Amino acid sequence: MRVLLIAPQPFFVERGTPIAVKLLVETLCEMGHQVDLLTYQEGRDVEVPGLRIVRIPKLPGVRNIPIGFSWKKAVSDVFLFGRMAVLTSRNRYDVLHAVEESVFPAAILRFLFRHKLVYDMDSSLSDQLVEKWQGIKAFKPGMDAFESWALRRADLVLPVCPRLGERAGRSVPSERILVLEDIAFEPSESADGLEDLRQTHGIQGPLVLYVGNLEHYQGIDLLLESVVSVPKDLSFCLVVIGGTEKAIALYSRKAAQLGIGDRVRFGGPKSFGKLPYYLAQADILVSPRIKGENTPMKIYSYLASGKPVLATKILSHTQVLDSRSAMLVDTNAPAMAAGLTQLLEDPALREEIGRTGKSLATERYSLAAYKTKLREGYGRLFGDSAAAELRPRNLG
Repeated sequence: MRVLLIAPQPFFVERGTPIAVKLLVETLCEMGHQVDLLTYQEGRDVEVPGLRIVRIPKLPGVRNIPIGFSWKKAVSDVFLFGRMAVLTSRNRYDVLHAVEESVFPAAILRFLFRHKLVYDMDSSLSDQLVEKWQGIKAFKPGMDAFESWALRRADLVLPVCPRLGERAGRSVPSERILVLEDIAFEPSESADGLEDLRQTHGIQGPLVLYVGNLEHYQGIDLLLESVVSVPKDLSFCLVVIGGTEKAIALYSRKAAQLGIGDRVRFGGPKSFGKLPYYLAQADILVSPRIKGENTPMKIYSYLASGKPVLATKILSHTQVLDSRSAMLVDTNAPAMAAGLTQLLEDPALREEIGRTGKSLATERYSLAAYKTKLREGYGRLFGDSAAAELRPRNLG
C-alpha cells in the first residue's frame, strides 16, 4: 500500500516522538508498504528501503524547534498541512497515518479522498494545551469536542498508552482502538569510543543514572532535592544525561546551592544509539517525573537493561510499572530520598527489582511484540482478507 505518514516534528533527531516515528517507518517499510514521510525542515535524513522523506521548505527564523507547542511549531504546521493537502490530491494514498495534531487536517481530507485514516495518538492535545496555559481552561470543553470529532473519523486509533486508549474509547468503538506502546530499543551503534561514566566522573560507589531532557515536568528539581536527604555516609553519584546547555547550567547551579555538587554530575547529551550501553553502567535508574499520563519512552529501555528503576508513583509510570518491577515513591523529596536510600543499602533488592523489570520488558515491550501489534492494526483497516498480505518479511 501507499502510506502518507505525517509527522509534525523535526526528523530525525534523537528525542521521543521522532524516535518512535523512525521505528514506525522502519516497520511499515519492512511490511512492504511504500511510505512518504511528510515532516519538518529540520533533522537528518535516514535511509530505509521504501521510504521517501518530504520536507516543508526552510522558513526564515524558524530553527531549533523545541519540544511541545511553540510559535515555531505553529508556523511549521501551517506549511506542513498545506503540503499534506497537495500530496494527498496528487497521489492515491491508501492510508494517511497522522501523528499528533496532524490528525485534524487529515480528518478533513478524508472527506475529499478515498483513503483510510490512522491516528497515532501520542497525547491528548487538549490536555497538553491546558497544562501549558491554564488561562485557556474555559475553552477545554470545546477543544475536547474537536478532538473527539477527529477521533470518530479515524479508521484506526493507535494510543501510545492504556490511559490514552481509555480516553479514545469515549469516542471510538473498541475494535478501532489498538494500544501501541513504545518499546525498549536495541543499541543502533557499536560500543566503540563509549565513555566510561565512572572513570570520567571519578565515581567510587553506586552510580545512579537519569536519562532524558531537563524540562520541569521531568522532576529534576525533585531529584536534586531528594539527594540532599540521602545519608552522608552512603557513597554514590548521580549522573544526569541529556538536556540543553541552558538547562544544564541552571541545574548545575541548583546542585551547588543545595550543597550536593560533589554527588551530582551532568554528562550532557549522548548518542541515543549508545543508550543501552550507558544504562548498563548504572546501578540504579531514576525517573522522577512529577506529572503526565503518557509513559516516558525511556522507561521501556530502563526495564530492558535489567537495572532497578526508581520512579514516582504517577499514572505515567504506574500504567506500566508496579511495586515488583520498580521502586515506586510519592512525588516529594523525602519519599524519593527514602526510596533511593533503600536501594543503595540493599544490593539484593536492586537485583530482584532489575530481574523482574527485565522480564516484563521481554514479555510485553519487545520489538517483536510491537511489530505484531502494528501488523494487526493495519490488517484491521482492510479486513481479514488483506491481513495476510501485511505480514512483515522478517520479524528479526
